[in-house]
Amino acid sequence: MNAFRMALVSGAAVIAMQPSLQAAECEGVEITIGSFNPPFIGGPAIAHAKTWEEKSGGSATVVTFPFGELYTKYMTPMATGQHAFDVIQYAPAWQGDFAPFLSEMSEEFRQGQAWEDIAPVYRDRLMVWDGKVVAQTIDGDVHTGTYRRDLFENPDEQAAFREKYGYDLAPPETWDQYYDIAEFFTRPDEQLWGTAEAFVRGGQQFWFFFSHAAAYVNHPDNPGSMFFDPDTMDAQVANAGWLKGLEDYIRSSKHAPPGALGWNSGDIRTAFAGGQVAMNFDWGDTGTIGVDPEQSKVAGNVGFFILPGSKSMFNYRTGEWDEMDEIVHSPFMAYGGWVSSVPTSSPVQDCAWDYVAWYASPENSMADSTTGGTGVNPYRFSHFENIDAWLAGGTFTEVEARNYLDVQLASIEAPNVALDMRLPGYFQYTEVLEIELSKALAGEVEPQAALDAIAAEWNRLTDEFGRDAQLAAYRSSMGLAPE
Repeated sequence: MNAFRMALVSGAAVIAMQPSLQAAECEGVEITIGSFNPPFIGGPAIAHAKTWEEKSGGSATVVTFPFGELYTKYMTPMATGQHAFDVIQYAPAWQGDFAPFLSEMSEEFRQGQAWEDIAPVYRDRLMVWDGKVVAQTIDGDVHTGTYRRDLFENPDEQAAFREKYGYDLAPPETWDQYYDIAEFFTRPDEQLWGTAEAFVRGGQQFWFFFSHAAAYVNHPDNPGSMFFDPDTMDAQVANAGWLKGLEDYIRSSKHAPPGALGWNSGDIRTAFAGGQVAMNFDWGDTGTIGVDPEQSKVAGNVGFFILPGSKSMFNYRTGEWDEMDEIVHSPFMAYGGWVSSVPTSSPVQDCAWDYVAWYASPENSMADSTTGGTGVNPYRFSHFENIDAWLAGGTFTEVEARNYLDVQLASIEAPNVALDMRLPGYFQYTEVLEIELSKALAGEVEPQAALDAIAAEWNRLTDEFGRDAQLAAYRSSMGLAPE
């Protein structure tokens, strides 16, 4: 552990609470919080609202919605100048649309150990829009792999795998290995399948596709070029790297349980915990549920791995595949973790930000991230270092906890970590994406035709929104200097 992190944690102790207002300043103040339907994210929102009331003397009402309704429930009142929420919890990808209506976090909350405790990829990138801190990360999201150690470490399975594929059975380093393993463990007669991913439209589908594509198109020599050409804003989604990603994504569906084309991310967690699949990749929730004996049949036998990478990456500038010296891992910051913001329409912004700080405090977020079913995954250094907190609940074994945290931290600190797309009009861009992805998964259109349709619509949307403005926003979101 380096000196910086040593300063953040001391043994099993969690660092001091994030700064908050004096309770009397919010005495009698009423705030309304918009959130996702419980249990994920909305569950902690409700729990922390109750304790915030106790500490502040204020009153907090949490209103929750299905994920598919959140964007419009927030955007409509903000865009029309109405006050509906004092706090909104949402996807960082929507910041491009929401930013004109969001207040800036006051300096009071942007200092001290609790502020420095937030991993930089969240604090310095996903909480910031156009140079201003307009959000607070309340959940750390990156896709990682989960596998059944009882299968992978079984001597008979290891011998059979080596005989068939010529190398040792182990957590996959590349997507090619991932599919060897998925094929090997697809045994319908044993009610066992190789993997499961979210395939259904509206069920976090496109983030799983993005994770496949990142391995081929997040070229380290061309930062920011995964989704669009950062010089022209031309869509890149139809190039050969994306095609390989989509072909892989479709391939996954062939090694998934029956009915998986209708599954969302919650379904794949249930499948893994139920022992139906040998491995999957997901946000950290598969892990916290999979290790819990009360929710899982495979508890005690769960392992984790960084998202598979590739030695071949498509270079959009040359139009050719580049062979890398070693496997390049591009862990995808899918979704980027839930964030909370305070709209400028709120008449009680200070107290609203105080609630946000309370939700995200080291103590509350530590409890949330170690509890399966909250939807909160680690995003603070103290979350990764405080091993005792992960063991205290009695669900993680020490081996599982250390493996889980090492993989989560290695993923967000990976040199070639891939950021999710954040852009004004994100909702419109991803809507057409999901329509065409669903057609390709169902075999209604060829993969290249689906990607061509997506690229054409993305380019049309970019022109409609204003190419120069979209380019400036895209470069900013990807950490690139203005043109």
